Amino acid sequence: MSVAGAVLLAAVLTIAGGLVLYALVRGERERGTVTDRETGERLARRDTGEPPEEDC
Repeated sequence: MSVAGAVLLAAVLTIAGGLVLYALVRGERERGTVTDRETGERLARRDTGEPPEEDC
């Protein structure tokens, strides 16, 4: 019976973890902060010390 309990516990934790992750991602999306690709890349490179790439 303990094997069945362990499998059930693993299934419950897996489903609960997925729901928590879904809620976190949905909450992040609802914050309303949206940037375009160019701005996002510039902000991401801000702390790397790499110069921005120039488009041809």
